[in-house]
Amino acid sequence: MAHLVLTVVGDDRPGLVNALAEQVSAAGGNWERSELAELAGAFAGIVLVSIDDESEADLIAALEGLDGMLRVTVHGGRIAPAADAVERALEVTVLGNDRPGIVRDVTAAIAAHALSIDTFRSRTLEAPMAGGTLFEATVAFRVPAGADAAPVTAALEELAGEIQVDLSVA
Repeated sequence: MAHLVLTVVGDDRPGLVNALAEQVSAAGGNWERSELAELAGAFAGIVLVSIDDESEADLIAALEGLDGMLRVTVHGGRIAPAADAVERALEVTVLGNDRPGIVRDVTAAIAAHALSIDTFRSRTLEAPMAGGTLFEATVAFRVPAGADAAPVTAALEELAGEIQVDLSVA
């Protein structure tokens, strides 16, 4: 069994996800996990697919046929051990006035502790009471089993004070 990670991007229009799903299904693949979104008129995402080794080449060829609709890049994937057996997951939420550099600063604080980010979701939204624009992000990352999460938590809390954002760690 092969695991493939598909990155997809194209101009947003109806039927994109279905076109991709049709190709995966027709080749006998199983759509296991995905993160897909429309951003500023573009559609982009990442999909984890499992498929029999014998059908992998057929799926890749079929995906190349979507090029006029979606550009698909295929990467070999690996399934990591269950997170709760090896690692502890933490989730950080950041909320504050939008400004350039917030993503850089938050991800640098996590990277400085050699931790891997699993998901990073962000958005901007209007601040109705105060005016202006707010930035909100949710970042999930893993801390190795037996490791102390306090140093990265302290670094993120210190950063929150420096860049004047609210931060919560769960």
